[in-house]
Amino acid sequence: MITVEEAVAGRRSIRAFLPKPVPRELIERILSIAGRAPSGSNVQPWHVWVLQGRARDEIVREAVARYDRSEVSEREYNYYPVKWREPYLARRRACGWGLYGTLGIGRTDKDKMHAQHARNYAFFDAPVGLIFSIDRDLERGSWLDYGMFLEAIMVAARQFGLETCPQAAWLSFHDLLQHRLSIPDAQTVVCGMALGYPDPHEIVNTFTPERMKVEEFATFVCELRD
Repeated sequence: MITVEEAVAGRRSIRAFLPKPVPRELIERILSIAGRAPSGSNVQPWHVWVLQGRARDEIVREAVARYDRSEVSEREYNYYPVKWREPYLARRRACGWGLYGTLGIGRTDKDKMHAQHARNYAFFDAPVGLIFSIDRDLERGSWLDYGMFLEAIMVAARQFGLETCPQAAWLSFHDLLQHRLSIPDAQTVVCGMALGYPDPHEIVNTFTPERMKVEEFATFVCELRD
């Protein structure tokens, strides 16, 4: 059994999965654990759409085909900054080029970049795809709560030898997801997530971006100004 520290500190975004099926009972157990995540006034704003088998495969085929034709939709909300600035721009570049460097993809290899990004829409070959939605009329607090729920899924999965990759990329096909999954118009797509058993032989799974040290983001206040 892994410790909480190991589950959190060892988590990474996995981008290559084994074809090994994940039992529905195990998925339900992970979601049940994550459902204990805190939310203001116990609102529990999450809705989860679990894709497996033919349903997953059909969504993947449609999304990949549309991506290859550059038929992406305008996202319903900005996950990333509209205008990038430092230090966030440098971190973004380090993450992106670090990933491509691990895969041996150069800055001029546009076709390889396209192919790698397209793997988002195959859930990186994970047998389970999760799509998350939230009621449109909920406020920022519920979105904060949603983040804790997503983290709980990613950490809980590791106890059972499973890994994940949270995916903002699916926001580019929110219309496809809404239509094919019958997601109500009163809800908006938050993100997607790949879930499955990691492929230990794929080099892409060795990539882990650097994280800030505590002293870079934490301020300890012992005295207040008068």
